[in-house]
Amino acid sequence: MTQTPRVFVVDDDEAMRSSLKWLIESTGMPVQTFDSADAFLTGYAPDWTGCLLLDVRMPGMSGLELQAYLARADYRLPVIIITGHGDVAMAVKAMQAGALDFIEKPFHDEDLLRSIRRALEADSQARAERAQRAEILDRLEDLTPREHEVMDLVTAGKANKDIAAALGVSAKTVEAHRAKVMDKMQAASLADLVRMALLVGRLG
Repeated sequence: MTQTPRVFVVDDDEAMRSSLKWLIESTGMPVQTFDSADAFLTGYAPDWTGCLLLDVRMPGMSGLELQAYLARADYRLPVIIITGHGDVAMAVKAMQAGALDFIEKPFHDEDLLRSIRRALEADSQARAERAQRAEILDRLEDLTPREHEVMDLVTAGKANKDIAAALGVSAKTVEAHRAKVMDKMQAASLADLVRMALLVGRLG
């Protein structure tokens, strides 16, 4: 079962962890804190949802190193980098590595909370999109090889007569295959079918 979205705070400064926990929980958002990157990785579970608030400078693995590790391991929690020692190069590196935001201490509480809300929304949307993509891929499994061909040509914008000529079949046969594709893919319209193809990378 997917867990309730939480804000995961990784910071070696106990006072900062406590302060962040109090601030974030005051808005009703659940928080879990860790005093090191290793502690986070030890406790991490794949069903965690929410976002990750990372300090940059910590003993052992730094926040940027943890961010890079998570990216390599395909851990998809949105990351917000927070530091008192930030500079432009560090900010650029964090953002290029996929961080959603980069916040320097001292910060305004509302700026941080706004960033966290964006990260939680991004996580929710990304998970919904991944679930939808998985559902579309399941539907694609039900198509026959010929139906796959018809779907690719239809979503590429080809007319039935052109598809018939390309496949060496009658236009009526194409219509039948096209109807099967729409039914199996649960597509309400051609635009809906094209959207599905785009979502799973069937279109360039």
